[in-house]
Amino acid sequence: MDLEEEAYSIIKRNKEGVFQNVIWKELKIDSRKCSRIIKKLLDKDLIVREVGVSNGARTYLLKAKEEVKEKYDLLLAGTLFSACTGCTGDCQPEYCGRLSEWIGNLIQEAERSEETGEISANEA
Repeated sequence: MDLEEEAYSIIKRNKEGVFQNVIWKELKIDSRKCSRIIKKLLDKDLIVREVGVSNGARTYLLKAKEEVKEKYDLLLAGTLFSACTGCTGDCQPEYCGRLSEWIGNLIQEAERSEETGEISANEA
């Protein structure tokens, strides 16, 4: 993992934000190098930066941008579209095989996200 990825990982871990001076201390780099890394993350539109004060010193509070998901993503479980969307069948949801398969995919996706620490579209 390169320094840019490590910095982004630190920012993502801290949901309320993290001060820039904490990042360069944690990565054991100087503030100038950290500023260049933060600039790259800002240019990629991955983070937002706000002016802040930490221990009496002016610094920046950095937060990861939330991923914007398309509305239809909420109807997906992995690659399967919601079984009920557009369904014309006269069935009972408790006994629908297609719906059960879709829910099973949701569960598997949530378990994978839990393992990797990522948030899926269905959890956002």
